Amino acid sequence: MRVNRAWLGLLVLVLPTLLVAMDMTALLLALPQLSAGLGATNVEQLWISDSYGFMVAGLVITMGTLGDRIGRRRLLMIGGAAFAVLSVVAAFSVSPLMLIVARALLGVAGATLMPSTLALITNMFDDRRQRGQAIAIWATCQFTGGALGPVLAGFLLQHFWWGSVFMVAVPAMALLLLAGPVLLPEFRTERAGRLDLAGVGLSLVAVLLMVYGIKQLPVESVPVVPAVALVVGAAIGVLFVRRQLRLETPLLDLRLLRNRPFTAVLVALVFAGIAMAGTGLLVTQYLQSVLGFSPVASALLFAPMGLGTAVGTMAAPALARRMRQPTAIAGGLVGSALGGLLLVGVGGASALPLVMIGITVLALGTGPLFALGTGLVVGAVPPERAGSAASMSETSNYFGGSLGFALLGVVAGVVYRARMDGTSDSLAGAVAASRHLPAGQGAELLHTAREAFTAALHVTGVIAAVIFAGLAVLILAMRPAARTTPAALPEYEAARS
Repeated sequence: MRVNRAWLGLLVLVLPTLLVAMDMTALLLALPQLSAGLGATNVEQLWISDSYGFMVAGLVITMGTLGDRIGRRRLLMIGGAAFAVLSVVAAFSVSPLMLIVARALLGVAGATLMPSTLALITNMFDDRRQRGQAIAIWATCQFTGGALGPVLAGFLLQHFWWGSVFMVAVPAMALLLLAGPVLLPEFRTERAGRLDLAGVGLSLVAVLLMVYGIKQLPVESVPVVPAVALVVGAAIGVLFVRRQLRLETPLLDLRLLRNRPFTAVLVALVFAGIAMAGTGLLVTQYLQSVLGFSPVASALLFAPMGLGTAVGTMAAPALARRMRQPTAIAGGLVGSALGGLLLVGVGGASALPLVMIGITVLALGTGPLFALGTGLVVGAVPPERAGSAASMSETSNYFGGSLGFALLGVVAGVVYRARMDGTSDSLAGAVAASRHLPAGQGAELLHTAREAFTAALHVTGVIAAVIFAGLAVLILAMRPAARTTPAALPEYEAARS
């Protein structure tokens, strides 16, 4: 009976996981329509799209540890209620400022949901095998949500107003609030001590400045402000780390990094995020600007990347029963490297099928890392510190994605401009310029620009392949430290109710 209740509870937990992931991507298609409806400027559009992700990234560390202290179910219920109310506010916003504020507050609520759901899974499933299956399902919903967000948004925008993109969350959160207190256990640490407010401030400012710098560095013509933001954010991050290492009950227990497999998986999550985000950025632009598909059609064609990751995560527990977990993770990463290499051959009549096969294979291979690797992270710590470990896992994923957009976006831009001999900065700019040229010259410019962008995609595929191959070696080489025991870390008392 207890097992059945745990699996029913898992169904409740995957709802916020799915919705937070969808909320990250669904707005991409809704942004033009809502911007027109609200009269948002270009700067306001940037804040509408980025304020949510900024707050999730900045507060996920705080919320993961806060859940350990005040109760993971309690924090999940508070976050779910706030998410539902703020979704209604966002849907019926009457000005860009109102929507920006609503999106930022939705990010605060979203930051409570992700680490709480993952940490509760470790409490609900005592059996290691069942816990692995549950984490695989959780990870599957996370990546499925990211893949289906634009598709669902495209469907809703064809039949309803732009606010419907936000209203989807309301019934799901209502179900969470009704079923959560019945099906989900409570878990908190009794010796939590005071919340480190100074640490909260330092972590928030450091993450926000660094994420801002990463996102804006490749798009600013004079990147002084983003560069300064990165430097200042890194300096504040160093202060945060030093403070956490001195505290007896830190906001983020960085001593967990003494566990070598734990650290290796976090590094792998960051770099896999870089490779996947960078590849996704180039492929979505390739589908629209080179192959000429509409945004909705491009979202459907791109969906196999998220769905491939989902299938890979679901298959991971079965792989783990037949081989060591590091071997399963490394084998998947080798497959991802092959997927990256397939993108190098994209071009000509076979471009579309090769792109779709390449992103599917690349994504499929990451599944064991996201499922088994996440399980290794939360399983490497005592249950009372699962929230802190979950927040580190989520932060690694988010930073990897942000770095991927920035770093590989810059590399692709350099390759594109080099192939264009400096005559064009972007494919979008070339498309716009071609409209003002005679037909023959415009067609020639478009052909050259599309060939240059295809070359940038090839380089991105090579970089992704190298990253995945390197991560496979790292995972196979990881070995536990000679002595890493929970006794070496501060002791906590856990209370279940």
